[in-house]
Amino acid sequence: MVDEARVARLLRSVTDDLAVLRAESAADADRRADRLWLSGVKYLFVTAIEGCVDVAQHVCSSEGWGPPATNADAVRLLGRHGFVDDDVAQRVARAVGFRNVLVHDYVDVDDDIVVARLADLSDLDSFVAAVAARL
Repeated sequence: MVDEARVARLLRSVTDDLAVLRAESAADADRRADRLWLSGVKYLFVTAIEGCVDVAQHVCSSEGWGPPATNADAVRLLGRHGFVDDDVAQRVARAVGFRNVLVHDYVDVDDDIVVARLADLSDLDSFVAAVAARL
């Protein structure tokens, strides 16, 4: 059985991260010049996406759909089982790949891609909305 309170808490955390990312998308050049600005943006992407993964892993476990082979597969399983729209699941699975690059290939991250991702947070917004509608 899905622990709705746990999932709601995770979704709230993702929503909070997305709100900060959205605010930072309007940061001026002086703010962006601060070395900590980009590091903070990267970290918020990691934690927002990780929150989505935590939701997916919890739902897969609670519903007996696992264990998924990867975190991206956990998200895809939500789509395959109709818990979220399959298109949303596929987009968030790609976001999990982005998170993996931020965490594991951090030396080679193209900072322009990170900044560009600030312009469109709809994949994570859609995931939060779809899961929240199931609670």
